[in-house]
Formats: sequence, structure tokens, C-alpha cells
Amino acid sequence: MVAQARWVLWTFVAVNVLLVEVLFFTAGAGKNNVLTVAKFFGLHAALLLIFQLLLIARLPWLDRRIGMDRLTVWHRWVGFGLFWTILTHAFIVVLGYAVLDDASMGSTFLALAGVPASLLGMSSAAIVVVIAVVSTRAVRRRLRYETWHALHMLVYLVLAFAFVHQLLETTTFTSSALAFGYWWALWLFAVGALLAGRFVLPLVRNARHQFRVEAVVPESDNVVSVYVTGKRLDRLPARAGQFFVWRFPGHHSWWRANPFSLSAAPRGRSLRLTAKAVGDTSAGLRRLAVGSRVFLEGPYGAFTAAHRACRGLLLVAGGVGITPIRALLEDVTGDFVVLYRVRDQRDAVLLGEVRSLVASRGGRLQLLTGRTADGARPFTPDGLRALVPDVAQRDVYVCGPTAMTSAVLASLKTLGVPARQVHSERFALV
Repeated sequence: MVAQARWVLWTFVAVNVLLVEVLFFTAGAGKNNVLTVAKFFGLHAALLLIFQLLLIARLPWLDRRIGMDRLTVWHRWVGFGLFWTILTHAFIVVLGYAVLDDASMGSTFLALAGVPASLLGMSSAAIVVVIAVVSTRAVRRRLRYETWHALHMLVYLVLAFAFVHQLLETTTFTSSALAFGYWWALWLFAVGALLAGRFVLPLVRNARHQFRVEAVVPESDNVVSVYVTGKRLDRLPARAGQFFVWRFPGHHSWWRANPFSLSAAPRGRSLRLTAKAVGDTSAGLRRLAVGSRVFLEGPYGAFTAAHRACRGLLLVAGGVGITPIRALLEDVTGDFVVLYRVRDQRDAVLLGEVRSLVASRGGRLQLLTGRTADGARPFTPDGLRALVPDVAQRDVYVCGPTAMTSAVLASLKTLGVPARQVHSERFALV
């Protein structure tokens, strides 16, 4: 499934890059050589923007096979590629017209700012710079999720400005009938996919299922489970291991949305999330009123049993990362081991349920406690091999804090576990 989806995606990319190259070389030169180079970067910037839309469109076919976390990582790298391509295009355009008019770069920039098509392009480039800056790790860590998310939504302005900019630069669309048909078809496809995946599908599902809070159950002092029910949940295509983006209208502002994994397998009657109080949204969950509306986007993620390749299974969880693992345990068959890493047993969320499920299915649970700073390092290659000697013959599912997940993945690579057997959930959306 993963290989097939990647083949389709990269074939789509390769075909469109080839078409853009053909359109560029058959459209003729610009007003001078510098502007011809600028046009080259401009066409590829438009193509990168369209790819960005498809990566964040949350198309179910791609998401179930590749996973939103991996798609989001690709979106991040394509985004920085788009950033440099747009800046290069903008700089070369100003340089090209400065050479053409024998004027300074500054006066040329101001002159171009008075042309609607150029002004839209400049505005689009400026917004891309803002989004790129707030998306760097150093800045992102200092921003609240809601602030970062609101600024990131400026990408829709980039989309609108870039399209009109390209439309007004008539040589792009009118160089040939092929160019006209190609660019219109590509933009309509990308925008249609975005609207369908991000807006139409969630609205239809919420209208159909009418999700509401059924119960709120404290699991500990700082952990709570929320049970959500609705109509015809048996028709909701959710699987154990997946997550939803949850909104609680009336309790939090509409733009406050958080991804939470299902902490129990969906069985057609209710959905359950279990969260630790680490932010305003998760901390406030225990105050949800029974019967209040819930708006869900999803299900998302490829962290499901559908991607298993081996009979043997290793499930690795850290802290509240146990929630999708706990759900997966309801779908587990065969020989399996669960490694649950926490600082202290009191931090082990849903431990009783995990123990019961592991025991009823004949698996093995290893609770790994202790602080890394005190020397507890169970996920080194040697440590992992000591815990699970045949790890290379198992599918491995990993979910937990970023540092732990990275350590486990590095050790699995050192131990020679094939990539197709490794499945991780990093919640890159957050």
C-alpha cells in the first residue's frame, strides 16, 4: 500500500515537472535573458505551491497509505523549497527589469510595486517569508500552537495572490493552448482537492454523524478520557491507531483544534480520546459538558494494523503515546511485545487496560521506568536487542515524545530492521 501510494505520488510529480519544462522551453524567451531565467523560477514556484496544496489536502487515499505525519514532513521541506524559489524569482525579476531599463534595483522595485500583477507577486512573496520564519524550529518553539496555526493560514492568501499573479502574467497562460489547458486543469485539481479534503468531507461527516460528548472520565490528576458518540458511527471509516483533529465549539474558540489519537478501537458505537493536560485545550477537557457538540476532522494516519508485514510485532510507547498503542492492542494477533516507557509507574496512562489486553491476547508487557538523566536508556541498540532479541523479524510501531521516537528509530536502523517494518506516529501536525 505504501509503495503503491508513493509510486503514484512521485509519478505525478515527475510528469508535471516534465510538462512544465516542456512548456517553458517551447514558450519562447523573455524580454532579456535575465527575465527568461526569472520566468523559469516563477513557473516552478507555481508548481511547488500546487504540490503544497496536495500535500496538505488531507486526501484519504494518500493519508491512509502514507500517513499525515510523513506528508506533513514533506510539506515542510517543499515549503522551504518554495520559499527559496519565490525569493529567487522575485530577485531575478527586479534584476531583469533593472537591466532592461538601465535603472537601479531600488527604483525598479518601486516601479514594479505599482503594477497590479507584480504587487500581487510581491505580497505573496512577503507572506511566504513570514510563514517560513514562524515555521523555523527556533521560532516555532516560542509560539503557541494557535498563534502559529493562525499565521500559517496565511498560505490561503498566498494561494489567491499567486494564482491571480500568474493569471495576469499572460505569457504563462497564453503561450499555447497546451499551456492554457494545463495550468487551468492543474490549479482546479489542486484547489478542488484542498476544498474536498479540508472542508467538504469534514462538513459532510459532521452533518451525518452529529458527534456529541457522551462522558468525561478522569484517569488521573492530569489525564482525562472523553467519550464521543454520534449517529451511524459504524459508517465512519476509522481504525485503531488513527487520530482525529478535535474541536469543541462552545468550550474553546473555533480555531483551537488539536490532534488526539483514539485511545480505544472504534467499534461503531463511540470514540474515545485520552489526553494529558499539557495545554489549554487538553487541560480543559475535564470541564466538557456531557451532550455538547464536537466537530471532528479525520480519521487520519497510517499507524494501523493494515500496514503489518510480519507475524511478530513490537509496540513501543512513551508516556501518553500509549493511546494509539492501547487502541491497536484490540486489533493485535500473533506474537507481540509491548514496551511502555515512563519516568515513574504513576505516569503510566491506561496501564490497567494495557495489562488486561496484553494478558488476554497472550502478549508480553515490559514497563520501563526511570529517568534518562539517571542512566535509564532502554532504547539504545544494545538495550533494545536485549529486550527483544528478534526485533529485526518483527513489525515495530512507535509512538511517544520526539526524542524517544527518534532514539528508537535510530536504533532500529542500526539493528537492521527493514524500513517497511517500521511504523511511527510523530504528530507532525502539531
